[in-house]
Amino acid sequence: MNQKNSLGLNSCFLDTNDPIHLFKAWMEEAKKTELNDPNALSLATADKNGTPSVRIVLLKDFGENGFTFYTNLESHKSIDIENNPKGEMCFHWKSLRRQIRVFGSINRVSDQVANKYFSTRDYNSKIGAWASEQSKVLSSRKELLERIKGFKKVYPEKSEVPRPDNWSGWILEPAMFEFWLEGPNRIHERLKYFKEQKKWVKKLFNP
Repeated sequence: MNQKNSLGLNSCFLDTNDPIHLFKAWMEEAKKTELNDPNALSLATADKNGTPSVRIVLLKDFGENGFTFYTNLESHKSIDIENNPKGEMCFHWKSLRRQIRVFGSINRVSDQVANKYFSTRDYNSKIGAWASEQSKVLSSRKELLERIKGFKKVYPEKSEVPRPDNWSGWILEPAMFEFWLEGPNRIHERLKYFKEQKKWVKKLFNP
């Protein structure tokens, strides 16, 4: 029999008023059970006309300040964010039958933060950031491979590849979390946290 917390939810929801703490606990569990990329998330954005787009990206950092991912600043997602800086992340861990949604405002990380992360990437990933004109039409795969070869000649030293000016990070500052656990007969368990006057308020929701 599953243990329950003070709200009558499965004990995996813990008893905390801090959704960052709960997110961290669930992410640690996902790292043990997900075969590939437990930090993968669906990122939903919308353009200036409200047309939505969604794609999978990788979470690279998180904490009290927000949830960070990196990309080309000329990509579709980056253009969306520039025009409409609201977005939502959705993590789904099938192995745990759990899901987390995080909604909030998105802003650029500092150059210092972006440089520090870029320096940790492997050589080929750094070269790829230079070579790929992300989201633009590609005439052939050969064209991309030739650009990769070209940038390897420009930056032959693996430790001396600088961050491109058009490549950086975005950080989502959360205003809402929803933690979801699959239940029998579709009686799922849902707990939401809302930011109200700089404090988190949690509420139960029907499945």
